Amino acid sequence: MSAESVNVAVREENETGARLVKVLGPMHIWALGVGIVLVGEFMGWNFTVAKGGTLGSIIACWLIGLLYVSLIMVNTEIGSVIPEAGGQYAMAKYLMGPLAAFNVGVMIVFEYTMLEAADSLVVGALMNSLNPELQPLPWIILGLAILTALNYRGVYATLTVNFIITAIAYVTIFILLFSTQFWSPNSMINFPDLMSGLPYGWLGILGALQFGIWFYLGIEGTALTAEECRSTGRSLPVGAMIGMVSLLVGATITWFVCSGLVQWETLGSSVYPLYDAALATNYSFVIWALFVGTILSCLASANGCINDSSRGWFSMARDTLIPQWFGAVHPKYHTPYRAIVFLAPIAISFGFTGLLDQVITFSIISGTIIYVLMGYMGLKFRQMYPLGTIERGYTSPWHPFPSIFLLILAILVLVATFLGYWINLLAAFMFYIICSLWFVFHRYKFVNPHTLIKAHWPRPKGY
Repeated sequence: MSAESVNVAVREENETGARLVKVLGPMHIWALGVGIVLVGEFMGWNFTVAKGGTLGSIIACWLIGLLYVSLIMVNTEIGSVIPEAGGQYAMAKYLMGPLAAFNVGVMIVFEYTMLEAADSLVVGALMNSLNPELQPLPWIILGLAILTALNYRGVYATLTVNFIITAIAYVTIFILLFSTQFWSPNSMINFPDLMSGLPYGWLGILGALQFGIWFYLGIEGTALTAEECRSTGRSLPVGAMIGMVSLLVGATITWFVCSGLVQWETLGSSVYPLYDAALATNYSFVIWALFVGTILSCLASANGCINDSSRGWFSMARDTLIPQWFGAVHPKYHTPYRAIVFLAPIAISFGFTGLLDQVITFSIISGTIIYVLMGYMGLKFRQMYPLGTIERGYTSPWHPFPSIFLLILAILVLVATFLGYWINLLAAFMFYIICSLWFVFHRYKFVNPHTLIKAHWPRPKGY
């Protein structure tokens, strides 16, 4: 079958009524954003302690928190007026053109697919730690297969399940907090350890920024389901903002409890910091609660990553930037089922590598490059569409400061990544350069400009 025949078939399939449905509310947006990110509270963030001590860790936590608050402001303002799946990809399509949109789309897919693989690796490792006879790989395949099937069957059920398991995992952090009796003179919290100084000076804070991103990585994915919100102008801002507040609270509590229960030298190299903090309490209920919370946070993250990566791939296909065959919607379940199924073996293959640090580093680099571009797009969007020229579901306050903060902090994270993982950073840039060359010299001739641009916005200022 020719490419044109495939494109016609997909268009006909979708025109018969098979399309993404508007079923999501603020609760589901919260579940998507917090669900993807919460795993970062259970693991990974603690490497900020190894770089900057506990003091450098909390500074990195709040600085990166400022980055993500700025990102959510910019992301939500632009996303609330683009009723399309694809999030930052759709924004780049309208504000930066096809080549930039293609790169952002690929970065979205890899950011979430790699994070999904990392989540499965942690689940496999946890099951193995419970019983050495339980091999990790079967659990990796089983977990991803079940979550892929759930996403295949419908976004409403997927994110409703995510809300439940994310809420349970989030509550376990508070169980750990109150088990320490932090308000009591006999508290388990060792308060002098909360401020262990800066073992590597101010340079340690810069190094900690790379891992501070774990506290919030993926919250921007809320914009990827804009097309499936019942009211994009309400659901997206409310769900994303409440989600960001939830993460700021959760991140600060996580730092407080772990730093007060575990020596900073040990905490900086821990695989499961919250679980290790639970072990320090010697309360069996708390230990089991945090074990379950860690598992559920990984599952919620992987579930949301499947949702977001498939929406990015689906959007690119629907706009003809990649073969349009992937842009089909299931006639019964109204999901981008071909994109979901296609990306599943890719995530599993990265899970098979067992290279947790490499997989997550590529995910972080991909996300951070998107943040730099979002800072630029925030400035360009306001320049092209000043207030009053287009209806917004949400208006970012204090413009242009959120975009400027986002640009500066995202660039600092890339600098910090270069200091520790310069080979990974250069390899990622080389990979995206190769993707760009493939798009320009091979794929661009198949792009349909009439399919690519669908929004009917007012003409930009100056045009």
